[in-house]
Amino acid sequence: MFQYLVPFLLLAVPTLALPAPGACTTLPENIDFTTNPALPNPFAFLDGTPVVTPEQWACRREEIGQLFQRFELGTLPPRPEQVSGSFSNGVLTVNATEAGKSISFTVPITPPKNLTLAGKGPFPAVIAVGGASVPIPSDVALINFNNNDIALQNDQSSRGVGKFFTLYGSNHSAGALIAWTWGIGRIIDVLETTPGHNIDVKRLGVTGCSRNGKGAYVAGAFEERIALTLVQESGSGGAGCWRISDDMLNKQNITTQTASEIVQENVWFSPNFNPFVNEVTVLPFDHHMLAGLVAPRGLLVIDNTGIDWLGPESVWGCQTTGHLIYEALGIPSSMGITQEGNHDHCALPADEAPDVSAFISRFLKGQNVNTTVFDTDGPNNVGFVPSTYINWNVPKLH
Repeated sequence: MFQYLVPFLLLAVPTLALPAPGACTTLPENIDFTTNPALPNPFAFLDGTPVVTPEQWACRREEIGQLFQRFELGTLPPRPEQVSGSFSNGVLTVNATEAGKSISFTVPITPPKNLTLAGKGPFPAVIAVGGASVPIPSDVALINFNNNDIALQNDQSSRGVGKFFTLYGSNHSAGALIAWTWGIGRIIDVLETTPGHNIDVKRLGVTGCSRNGKGAYVAGAFEERIALTLVQESGSGGAGCWRISDDMLNKQNITTQTASEIVQENVWFSPNFNPFVNEVTVLPFDHHMLAGLVAPRGLLVIDNTGIDWLGPESVWGCQTTGHLIYEALGIPSSMGITQEGNHDHCALPADEAPDVSAFISRFLKGQNVNTTVFDTDGPNNVGFVPSTYINWNVPKLH
């Protein structure tokens, strides 16, 4: 594990210039779904045009986000007509109104535990989706997000239940993951406009484990104001790729979560995803591309090689492939991947804690530390063979 000083590391969180409105084409109404067992090329547009410049990547990134929303996650609504809030006694209240309907929810903010920081700030903070399973440093605040309040995730009966759907209707296309992302966006809206909380809104992270890790990854992908995404043991539908998980089950007889299982289990994804779960190879995207939506911001993927259900080969293969996007952008150390087994689900091993600390130190505290984390304890890269899934080249986009 790595947490050493690097003399010439840039301290500023890198940003990607977003394309101007109308600069990129929107998805065509009809898309030709062609079977492709390899992980789709992030560096080629849907029409096959190669991505060879940073400007083209900005538009390809926009296209990838549209694909995820249309065919897997559901549509992420923009900021509502009215957003307001308040902060009192350690609790942030968020109010939102759209088309005559209103909701309100609260999130507790725990200030840094380091008592020597009293009266100082503003402080960086981590938004914890359903609570934090990674260590939060004593000089970083914690914002606990009750994601079930926004979109319930008990089972299939949870479809359309939660305050997001009170506002937008129970038939809205969003699955729970994109609804939680919307909720996190509203938290940040209120943090930006409400005094007294002592949080630095330019230094926000998000984390979650298991199903909430799926939510943290999607939030980091679609909420540009998040500087650091910490994804813990999220499995298929999070850091795992649908194609590799299917292959693990069908070709290796490893019991792991797949797309066809996941839509029967819960409502994390849009109903628009259902037609594809038995033929994921026709999807023009997979979850290695989530890394491209987070990029160039900080991303640490934490996984467990000891739980087959999480699909450790799928996660390692998917995210090492996603790391190629960070490499193309010239920022390989802004994304880390670490896998270790022999521990309970969502229990962070002691020797992985320094990796979390390093990413928080760099991306939330602006410190000069090495975030080169690229490690698995699974033999032979947990069985992942890149040539099986990668049949494209990586351009230089920086």
